[in-house]
Amino acid sequence: MLRITSPANPRLREALRLVESARERRKSGRCVLEGAHLLAVYRERHGAPELVIVTEDALSRDEVRLLVDALPPANVVAVPTRLIAEHTAVPPEVGVLAVVPAPRGTPRLDSRLTLLVEDVQDPGNVGSMLRTAAAAGCEQVLLSRDCAFAWSPKVLRAGQGAHFLTHIAEDVDLVEWLARFRGAASASAPARAGSGMAVATVARDGEDVFTAPLRAPLAVAVGNEGAGLSVALAEACDVRVTIPMAGGSESLNAAAAAAVVLFEAVRQLRG
Repeated sequence: MLRITSPANPRLREALRLVESARERRKSGRCVLEGAHLLAVYRERHGAPELVIVTEDALSRDEVRLLVDALPPANVVAVPTRLIAEHTAVPPEVGVLAVVPAPRGTPRLDSRLTLLVEDVQDPGNVGSMLRTAAAAGCEQVLLSRDCAFAWSPKVLRAGQGAHFLTHIAEDVDLVEWLARFRGAASASAPARAGSGMAVATVARDGEDVFTAPLRAPLAVAVGNEGAGLSVALAEACDVRVTIPMAGGSESLNAAAAAAVVLFEAVRQLRG
């Protein structure tokens, strides 16, 4: 393990640029994980990160020390806690930062359960949706071009490790993908009309989500926090579903709506 005390160190300076700049993260195709939990999930699924920065205070915690000791020493640098506090907006108590490649997933047609996220711009909502999708067993999550960047620190924080438990593809033309999904059950099987089912989640005037029959392969589409799904994507789906709510409630938060519909899908697909 290398100990660094100066922010002028080239290796550390590059990492701090990634922490602070979304542009640098997108340009380099890398992201920064904050905290021991995200590092542990990443290591279990993908192995050692490119670089781990750990503060001296964090090293005094047994769980952090054990995690760091399991990594190649050349991949770990220890820094004074004040250095992180002075040069980033990351709370000092986070203690661990890891630089890893941001996976560039491509959409697949062989998923039994897929979440489609259209133009959801709040990072917390995107992260929560990814966390819910992973918990529901979605094999993939496809995000449209105008969604929040899936690998930004806020989305990673809200996802709590879900990024490494499901397949994520960004900048997807969801309408075009749906056209192919509804005509092919898998990438290897012969195309056949109507093999995949698509569900549009809408605030009102859809079928009751708890009585609408759902079948696999299934894609669930959830739209923007304010506008909902685009007309084009809603029309590309087989059925529109609405979550029944008590009088006076107009709609749910986008992430909450995704959770309700996905787990109703899980219930039905198990049955």
